[in-house]
Amino acid sequence: MKLAIVHDWLTGMRGGERVLEALCTHYPDAELFTLIHVRGSVAPVVERRRIHTSLAQRFPAVRHYYRKCLPLYPALVEQFDLERFDVVISSSHCVAKSVITRPDTVHVCYCHTPMRYAWDQFEAYFGPGRLGPIPSRLMRSVMAWLARWDRDTAYRVDRYLTNSQHVAGRVRRYYNREALVVYPPVDTEFFHPDSAVPERFALVVSALVPYKRLEVAIDACRRARMPLKIVGTGPDRERLERRADGGVEFLGWVADADLRQLYRRASFALMTGEEDFGIAPLEAQACGRPVVALGRGGALESILPGETGILVDTPAPEAFAEAIGEVERRRFDPVAIRRHAEQFSRVRFAAQIDAALQDTLASAPTRRSAPRVASGAEVPAIQSRC
Repeated sequence: MKLAIVHDWLTGMRGGERVLEALCTHYPDAELFTLIHVRGSVAPVVERRRIHTSLAQRFPAVRHYYRKCLPLYPALVEQFDLERFDVVISSSHCVAKSVITRPDTVHVCYCHTPMRYAWDQFEAYFGPGRLGPIPSRLMRSVMAWLARWDRDTAYRVDRYLTNSQHVAGRVRRYYNREALVVYPPVDTEFFHPDSAVPERFALVVSALVPYKRLEVAIDACRRARMPLKIVGTGPDRERLERRADGGVEFLGWVADADLRQLYRRASFALMTGEEDFGIAPLEAQACGRPVVALGRGGALESILPGETGILVDTPAPEAFAEAIGEVERRRFDPVAIRRHAEQFSRVRFAAQIDAALQDTLASAPTRRSAPRVASGAEVPAIQSRC
């Protein structure tokens, strides 16, 4: 059987790309389709894949403005030629779920989220405070059109998988479809504790984009007199640097080995935005470090309050500053934190993806075998308080 994986764009390693990395590892013969590929920006297992790109790849210096090409992407993603493939797995947070396949092709979508800027976070990305009144009004009509297209093409997927109960609710609300929750993979073999003594600083690992609300992290750490290190890149960096003082260090992109050391050395990881799920907090927990996070979205499913971290009720700097003081006073057990993170391993993810794909294939009588996989194991479902 021929299998294709479709991902929106390859411009850096964030949570969605960690999922893609696991998919590429598990399905070594799959071909990869993406709108834009910035060479060298993603993990080697993805870079080695046979990668097909869209017409946008030919735009001069597109890596610097690919987000501004959003209105073109519906037409471009529908141009991918997937006629040769019996199975398509889309890894989608934007338009990848809407590829066109043969009528008899099985299409399973791992939906990181319905596109947030078109549905419920327009103001954060394109509001008058960011673009100005007239451009914002123009973008509102564009995003309304994009939301309609997103909703109207939801039927192209045979089965939705998603990263949290929180996003499953959004899939139900915007697409009128049910989704099976398969928590994202955390590389618990790579991210693990060592004998390093934690230092006094907070660590944020995040794309620098509006909905992450990193200004709250900066202001909260200033109030708590807590040094802050920020790992990540994105269009908001200049704005955030203007807001920060000498206690904040912007590290940009760092290699995985350096990131692991930062997790190990940090007092705690900090997540101030509402995440669809959030892999970084679990990487921190895999290294035995607690997390202070906004108690909304995926954090409700990945953090155990009082055991592996602290959940904050409101996205206000003063509330996070108070939580920072609390996490410094408490004693957290690194072994218990690590044990919780191990439930989100890559082995568990691969087994659950396999099971979902086999179940979907079983509904098509002509299909008798699944795509070749690198490895697999039967594992129990995650024990969750949700």
